[in-house]
Amino acid sequence: MAYLSKNLSVLAYANGFTLWHYTTADTAASVDSAGYFNAAADMLRVGDIIVANVDTAGTMQGGLFLVSSNASGVVDVNDMTQIGSADTD
Repeated sequence: MAYLSKNLSVLAYANGFTLWHYTTADTAASVDSAGYFNAAADMLRVGDIIVANVDTAGTMQGGLFLVSSNASGVVDVNDMTQIGSADTD
């Protein structure tokens, strides 16, 4: 699949920092590929954090992506830091 602008929303904004939420059926590996968020280059800034639900049509995961670069319209995010990776009970 690909980035869908309707699935990216602002959760909070302060002091030049934005906390976003994004949901997608794409895997975390797809989302953290350089260029995935290029269509949002005019909104995303280096240091912004994206709270994400990924692989929603499969084995859903939740986590955080850090926008690590945004230059000349090419956006890159770091690999997802997963939240809630284990449920022992």
